[in-house]
Amino acid sequence: MKNLTIQTDKQSLNNVSVGENVRIFDFVNAYHCSIDDNTKVGAFVEIQKGASIGKNCKISSHTFICEGVHIEDNCFIGHGVMFTNDLFPRATNADGSPQTEKDWILKETFVKKGATIGSNATILGGITVGENALVGAGSVVTKDVPANTVVAGNPAKIIKEI
Repeated sequence: MKNLTIQTDKQSLNNVSVGENVRIFDFVNAYHCSIDDNTKVGAFVEIQKGASIGKNCKISSHTFICEGVHIEDNCFIGHGVMFTNDLFPRATNADGSPQTEKDWILKETFVKKGATIGSNATILGGITVGENALVGAGSVVTKDVPANTVVAGNPAKIIKEI
């Protein structure tokens, strides 16, 4: 893996650890994260610090991968997928002061090997999407998804086993 820092009109990569044969398209904002071998990152994606993406993944355009999201090998992330990492987001504290990183609890999310997340799904913080699971397009995932299952809906429910 090599570290990249690139600032252009079309791309902002800051201290991104990148494997071999990684393709990163225009208008990607990524910083202090890792992207492993043979992974493709589509346009208009943001990948925040501490996030990790495994080998042979496809991250489709307009996806948001926040701090604390870990995507293992061979995963497909559809267009416009949104990950969250804070279950109780607030702009200010009770006293009216702006919140900082010290004022919230990071909830890590894990997408296990071979999982697929359909376009426009929202994955709440603290969730694990199991190996080879499939999350239907537009789903809102509020609890763990077992391995080898298909979930869909709002909130996402198990539709069938694979």
